[in-house]
Amino acid sequence: MSKTFHGIIGYTITPFSADGEQLDLDALGRSIDRLIDGGVHAIAPLGSTGEGAYLSDLEWQQVAAFSLRHIAGRVPTIVSVSDLTTAGAIRRARFAQEHGADAVMVLPAAYWKLTEAEIFEHYRAIGASIKLPIMLYNNPATSGTDMSVELILRIVREVENVTMVKESTGDIQRMHKLQLLGEGKVPFYNGCNPLALEAFVAGASGWCTAAPNLIPTLNQQLYQAVQANDLNAAKAVFYRQLPLLEFILKGGLPATIKAGLGMTGLPVGEPRRPVFALDTAGQARLQQLLKQMP
Repeated sequence: MSKTFHGIIGYTITPFSADGEQLDLDALGRSIDRLIDGGVHAIAPLGSTGEGAYLSDLEWQQVAAFSLRHIAGRVPTIVSVSDLTTAGAIRRARFAQEHGADAVMVLPAAYWKLTEAEIFEHYRAIGASIKLPIMLYNNPATSGTDMSVELILRIVREVENVTMVKESTGDIQRMHKLQLLGEGKVPFYNGCNPLALEAFVAGASGWCTAAPNLIPTLNQQLYQAVQANDLNAAKAVFYRQLPLLEFILKGGLPATIKAGLGMTGLPVGEPRRPVFALDTAGQARLQQLLKQMP
């Protein structure tokens, strides 16, 4: 039976050794435990925060297998299996399924601009290769591919196991349009931190975010206030965390989250090059923001 995804879906980082060459699975395990102890409703390994695009195939498999084994069913899991090629994404999706993932997330990354027919076939082929639910992920800022709401809904209608949509364009109207044209039947998830409150008000089933690595209490309080239909409380707790949410987005997910974890007692190394670590000014600003958070 497929699990239901809702609430705060936390992204994991991929820790490296000081030189960036070796995986640090021990630190990964501790970061996963922190997310679960912080109350996330699900965990999503190997997304943008997890630097999945910068891992070799072997490293990707090691991180995926370790993460699923360490989570051990304590919360539902959704593994990002995105790859430049359809064949690569299928291999990763099958690997995730074989190792116990509850769902997979697919971002159609591309070097060449994809046509709608190519995007549709990408999802159709992945869907036909596994039995797991698929979260369709739209994030043109990182993938170079922007899917219209109409295309997204066509994929959901015609690829049986594409059952969820993560929308990260930063355009709240996309979410409203998904609700309207999807007749409220397509679960969608916010992937843009500064839109968290608006997205929940628009009907989002959850918030996919790296923020619980640093401020799990505030993230949970926002979701709980929304669930209780207490908009005043939701606004108050959202605007308390908004400066940090904006900083995480502008500073880059791996750099800011890894720096923040180090500041809060869990060294996880730097991002893998060519991505730089947070600079001195950024670290000072992040330290200031964290001191303002509970």
